[in-house]
Amino acid sequence: MSEPQSSTATLQGRAIATLWRSLAGRRPAMLWRLARLTGPLVHRFSRRERKVTEINLAEVFPERSAAARRRLARESLTHSTATMLELGFAWMGEPQRVEASIHEIHGRELLDDARAEGRGVIVLAPHFGNWEVLNFWLSSHFPFTAMYEPPKIAELDTVIRRGRERMGASLVPTNPRGVAALLKALKRSEAVGILPDQEPDWGSGVFAPFYHRLAYTATLLPKLVARTDARVVTGVARRLPGRGFAIHFLAADERVYAADETQSATGVNACVENAIALDPAQYQWEYKRYRKVIEQQQGHPKHKSFRLY
Repeated sequence: MSEPQSSTATLQGRAIATLWRSLAGRRPAMLWRLARLTGPLVHRFSRRERKVTEINLAEVFPERSAAARRRLARESLTHSTATMLELGFAWMGEPQRVEASIHEIHGRELLDDARAEGRGVIVLAPHFGNWEVLNFWLSSHFPFTAMYEPPKIAELDTVIRRGRERMGASLVPTNPRGVAALLKALKRSEAVGILPDQEPDWGSGVFAPFYHRLAYTATLLPKLVARTDARVVTGVARRLPGRGFAIHFLAADERVYAADETQSATGVNACVENAIALDPAQYQWEYKRYRKVIEQQQGHPKHKSFRLY
């Protein structure tokens, strides 16, 4: 049985939800201006996010100067701040206004062609730009299913779930029942979304290169592909600062279709790298992508009994 949420967490959740509601009617241009004002404060006072971002950038862009990486870190945290400020807009803003904020769609034919062939589509959606705007667009235009894990702050669960489901998305749990739901959706020639850049629990992934360094990567994708003959695409909502968003669908690295799980995971990470190349500042670099490699090197990986597959 989970422990009851503390009163502090409850108050924190209510404050965050109130902020999102208050910003839901603001335009992306105004939210970007607000992010430009508050982003430097996040960079200065959020020591953990700044440190992890700078470490990750040093790992993936060693050829860049230290000054260039520091600039990129500041830009990245400003974009992360913008994403947080835009969540109310994506989840609670008038649908017509959210749709109107999407000025460009690139690569839609990848989804349309797959569905015309009777194939499902697996959308790899890395933490780039505003992935909630991507969810809004996908669930507005296609039957769409995605996995959902309740947030640590329980007070936000209803807000997030309603926001993600409001245009018709179907949310399924991150367990075997959820995997079964994804398989059924793909066999109906529908679209499903997968976050390709989160480290899975021990036993649910393999080590595969991400920017030439090993990262523990989920193996859900090859299992879905093998059982459904689905097409894989990468999808992101790139921010157009001061204007809105551009949706990009990119053809997947062919290695994602490999039967070998390490090869497939290598292809998944290459897909994430290709998306990041659109604008490296818009990727969420404050996530500890190489954490499990460090745990393994230290000789005490935190094995868990739960397996997603």
